[in-house]
Amino acid sequence: MHYHPSVHASADPDKPAVIMGLSGEVLTYGQLDAISNRFAHLLRARGLGIGDTVALCFDNTPIFFALCWGAQRAGLIYVAISCRLTAPEIAYIARDSGAGLLAGTETLAPILDDVAHLAPGLPQLRLGGTEERDLVAALAPHPGTPIADERAGIDMLYSSGTTGKPKGVRMPLPEDPAIGGSNGLFELARGVFGFGAHSVYLSPAPLYHAAPLRWSLTVHKLGGTVVCMEKFDPEKALALIERHRVTDSQWVPTHFVRMLKLDESVRRRYDLSSLRCAVHAAAPCPVPVKRAMIGWWGPILMEYYAGTEGNGFTFISSEEWLERPGSVGRALLGTLHICDEAGNEVPRGTEGQVFFEGATRFSYHNDPDKTRDATNRHGWTSLGDVGWEDEDGYLFLTDRKGFMIISGGVNIYPQEIENLLVTHPKVVDVAVIGVPDPDMGERVVAVVQPADFDAAGPTLAAELTEWLAPRLSRVKMPRQIDFRPELPREPTGKLFKRLLRDEYRNQPESLAGEIR
Repeated sequence: MHYHPSVHASADPDKPAVIMGLSGEVLTYGQLDAISNRFAHLLRARGLGIGDTVALCFDNTPIFFALCWGAQRAGLIYVAISCRLTAPEIAYIARDSGAGLLAGTETLAPILDDVAHLAPGLPQLRLGGTEERDLVAALAPHPGTPIADERAGIDMLYSSGTTGKPKGVRMPLPEDPAIGGSNGLFELARGVFGFGAHSVYLSPAPLYHAAPLRWSLTVHKLGGTVVCMEKFDPEKALALIERHRVTDSQWVPTHFVRMLKLDESVRRRYDLSSLRCAVHAAAPCPVPVKRAMIGWWGPILMEYYAGTEGNGFTFISSEEWLERPGSVGRALLGTLHICDEAGNEVPRGTEGQVFFEGATRFSYHNDPDKTRDATNRHGWTSLGDVGWEDEDGYLFLTDRKGFMIISGGVNIYPQEIENLLVTHPKVVDVAVIGVPDPDMGERVVAVVQPADFDAAGPTLAAELTEWLAPRLSRVKMPRQIDFRPELPREPTGKLFKRLLRDEYRNQPESLAGEIR
């Protein structure tokens, strides 16, 4: 069967494909189809053919969806670039990806002007732009009907750069050239998560990231409606669920934490009874946080573990999770393996690096070393996470391998400490890192965003240390607790831990003293 927005545009052109959360702007399926066709014609007119690359740098806006679908039906590789990056970072991704065109929004004009100087050979079009860079004017002369040589394209998304320079995850064009062909995520969304034409899907995160983009486009394949938040706000999210009778939604643990920290009277103000599925991923969810969400929303939380690389996919329902708190489920795509440093599979119950066998083939664009590092001697691939399997094949994640702290010869995973601290009522956010220490090699440092920054200081640090003491072994206890008004996080919730580690490692003596 053919699954594509064009099918739904023919059947019901006035149905909303996108509703923006703040502005209320609506993009119908008819409009989505017409703009995507015009963009496909524009790409061909600009000399971009099947297998070529186009870069898109937008905040959350309806036309972004249409441009992605235009590139998809023209057989292009489309690269979604974060609008929060600097000009050199955007220019790097555009050059590295081989983009033949950069489309963006005029609200980013100062940054995109700098990109134009850094990448002078790269043509730009801008939403709201003027003269030769006006995206709307460039689209206008092209027909809203399909190009003659339609062929399915695919995204190439870049890692966030939390552990170094971002790298594009390159996958081959779909073997099936039909623009309405299926893929693994589509089958999972329809079969496991129950998405369909009835779905009203709330997307609270930036569209330039893998999950918001791919799940939203999957909803369009099925003919549902995407309610897209321009920016996440915890109470606004609840209001949108009530207003649009949202049935399905996508979250990260940071969203849960911020909604749970709303006053009880605010949380009870909104009717959330339409929700049937709350998908979450991107980072492991602290057990108390997820338990509280299930208590509030009911057993509708559905968690998965996967990556932009698409090399595997695990899934766990709320009912399963309540029996195995902390698990991210069993593999639905790919075969799961836990391996030691030599690449040997370890017995169940033993911690090791998480690998998948037999799922999607991928490579890191222009980085054969990173591709090789992600692959073990069996050909299995890893996202760099550490975890273990129980006897029934349920995966429990420990942390990122690269975030591990070695203190006094003991391996310490920050995630465990972070998951505890974030549940303290006076803590909004936390990052735990290893800082060079002359005696221990590294010492454990917790960087905390308090609920009330005016209360930050030695008294609160001592209170948090005392609170952690009975909950955490002594070797894992933070030896230093510092406070920040805000931590460096992506809007998706992903923490730029590298920035904190670099800051502390470059200036360890100038920062706050230890709390022992």
